[in-house]
Amino acid sequence: MIDRVHAMRVFTRVVDTNSFSRAAESLGLPRASVSTTIQQLEALVGVQLLARTTRRLNLTVDGAAYYERCAQILADIDELESGFHTGEDRLRGRLRVEMPDTVATSVVVPALPDFHARYPHIDLSIGISNRAVDLVGEGVDCSVQLGELPDSGLIARRLGSFEHVTCASPAYLEEHGTPATLDDLAGHVAVNCVSDRTGRPVDFDFEVNGKTVTVKMPGFVQVTNEHAYLACGVQGLGLIQPPRIAALPYLRSGQLREVLPQWKSMPMKVSVAFLKTRQATPRVSVFVDWLADLFERSQQMEDALTKLYGAARRPLGAAPRAPRASRASDARGENEEAQTADEG
Repeated sequence: MIDRVHAMRVFTRVVDTNSFSRAAESLGLPRASVSTTIQQLEALVGVQLLARTTRRLNLTVDGAAYYERCAQILADIDELESGFHTGEDRLRGRLRVEMPDTVATSVVVPALPDFHARYPHIDLSIGISNRAVDLVGEGVDCSVQLGELPDSGLIARRLGSFEHVTCASPAYLEEHGTPATLDDLAGHVAVNCVSDRTGRPVDFDFEVNGKTVTVKMPGFVQVTNEHAYLACGVQGLGLIQPPRIAALPYLRSGQLREVLPQWKSMPMKVSVAFLKTRQATPRVSVFVDWLADLFERSQQMEDALTKLYGAARRPLGAAPRAPRASRASDARGENEEAQTADEG
């Protein structure tokens, strides 16, 4: 008789590695054994789980649903068993995390060697997206989220905040000029970044006299990916307003130049959310604590680099002054239904 738990582990490993050979190698099993286990599992559940071609593996619709449930069941089993261990023995197993692209590439991924050195028996599965994640339905242990969190019954821990920076390439500024006030934005174009949450372009926002002023920018390019957004800015396709931590390498190299430094964007909250039932999960607990410490150190580093960059940067144009009331009023009128903080 097939060992269902073993078969689930084999199946999820095949999906995670997208390869029978790699799954077999990581599990220390013969490839033929892995293939036989998947066939037996499909016979047991009565549906095809994987669509096999000569080049790749694809989950069927049933396979995708089965994978999510398997991941959750295996995580629960690991958690149950870890409760009977003490100390470092409890910190093992698989941890599924979702986070936005900027958080992953600018903060978390560069620090993963440190996490692995501290917790060598925790296997991380990191999904990259800005979408709202169904932690229960998708079997995700925790998710890093930007902006205000909905009242979803999740436990949320504040990690820090992201400041956005308004910038453009030297080539763009040479051709179109450098805006000195918010009113000057009327003569410029932007690369528009589409929100995963709303499906609409995210407006530029600025803090003016303690209030948020949003400015809808025209443009001929829309993207949905942070890397593409930065790349478009570097190529001179328009003004952009990315998180400063993501733009810093380009600002330091001179590929991008900050404009309108007098008016900062409203800081965007960064939080990590997880289920109440997993509050005491050792793996989740140590990962969340590690994230909080990592963000604190990253924030300090970002502040130091920003000050260093600001001291070296040549002063720009006019002294800070508030935009004309008509422009600020127009901007508010155009976007009174927009929830800028949530769209980031």
